[in-house]
Amino acid sequence: MPDDETQTQTLNRGGAARTSAGPPAPRLPGAAEAPAPWLLRLIAVGLVLAALNLRPAITSLGALLEEVRDGLHMSGSVAGVLTSVPPLCFAVFGVMAPRLARRFGAGAVVCAGMAAIAAGLVIRPYIGSTAGFLAASALALMGIAVSNILMPVIVKRWFPDRVGTMTGLYSMALALGTALAAAVTVPLTSAMGGSWQSGLAVWAVLAALAVLPWIVLVRDRTPAPGTPAPDRSAPGQAARPADAPELRITRSRTAWGLACFFGLQATAAYITMGWMPQIFRDAGVSAGTAGVLLAVTMAMGVPLAFVIPRVAGRLKQQGPIVVVLGLCGLIGYGGLYLAPAAGAWVWAVLLGVANCAFPLALTMIGMRSRTGAGVVRLSAFAQSTGYLLSIPGPLLVGVLYQHSGGWGLPIALMAGLMIPQMVAGVLAGRDRTVEDEC
Repeated sequence: MPDDETQTQTLNRGGAARTSAGPPAPRLPGAAEAPAPWLLRLIAVGLVLAALNLRPAITSLGALLEEVRDGLHMSGSVAGVLTSVPPLCFAVFGVMAPRLARRFGAGAVVCAGMAAIAAGLVIRPYIGSTAGFLAASALALMGIAVSNILMPVIVKRWFPDRVGTMTGLYSMALALGTALAAAVTVPLTSAMGGSWQSGLAVWAVLAALAVLPWIVLVRDRTPAPGTPAPDRSAPGQAARPADAPELRITRSRTAWGLACFFGLQATAAYITMGWMPQIFRDAGVSAGTAGVLLAVTMAMGVPLAFVIPRVAGRLKQQGPIVVVLGLCGLIGYGGLYLAPAAGAWVWAVLLGVANCAFPLALTMIGMRSRTGAGVVRLSAFAQSTGYLLSIPGPLLVGVLYQHSGGWGLPIALMAGLMIPQMVAGVLAGRDRTVEDEC
């Protein structure tokens, strides 16, 4: 066969396959074998800004939940539905992220996600009804959902040799944004005349800023490493090499273990973000202090979200980290049950450590697959399935709180869920990949 007909596959730094036959696929300026340093710095800034916006829509609401309930005349059960909306949206819309990324590019989807967050946060406080508030919240949460799924993909695409470091960086930014919204929402609301509408809407400014760095990636269609290049003859479809069988992710015990671990840690996180300030307020703590306590819980993730992925990446099995985090959660919930006000700061710190199961789960997603395509599939499956599993938790807490008249049963439920979380995490943390089991 003539040499000019021989196609030699090469893999660039971003993982995009090209051949010597035919012109190369269009790329962003500087996104060839060695992306320009300015481009990588811009993407890193975009990752940080995007991560900062992945939780304020939730924790700002938790800090003002009592005011929102009074303003919209919500019952405890309806408020429980409201706190269940985030995992529901993450489950429903997260499934769409891989397909959208293949069609439009991961950068373009994240850019649109940031715009959706900004729009939802501006609209929801002023719409004037519970149904409208839920719908506008869902718009913002849709943007968060697709961005959640695609953060590991962006890291794998542009920083394949620094996955642990960049995962830690955006996990730390995510924790910082979570804590910031919890800490300053109440003071900001007071500074703006005491209007809870203004206190919630102000976070749209941060989301609007996060749109800007992603504009440069709107036209980028280069897939993540290991992801099949799009088939130009069939728009929206991905070509798969003949020797690469389809990854049947649902056959993997590790994938299911990771999905359950992700779902149970998400249950704990959204119960904490949605209800912990109310637990402290009902125990006699002021609204401002309750918001700061939630901020302390979220702020524990700032240093630990950077440290835990690096430590986990050096271990063959992540089970020991799972158990330590789970024990911190059990002690924290026990303290909330026995002495919520007296030991409030200690319980806030311990629950903050327990909430660092989230960056651990993200790290294990990257470690439990050998290929970029596997990471995309595993990320979508584990996060979407996990968020689906987490939906009943916050709702059940609201129902138990309203019908029992106190926090004893809800806190007992939270503590009880830590046991299966540890079991699932140990299963997901074993030294194997989903490709070995599919």
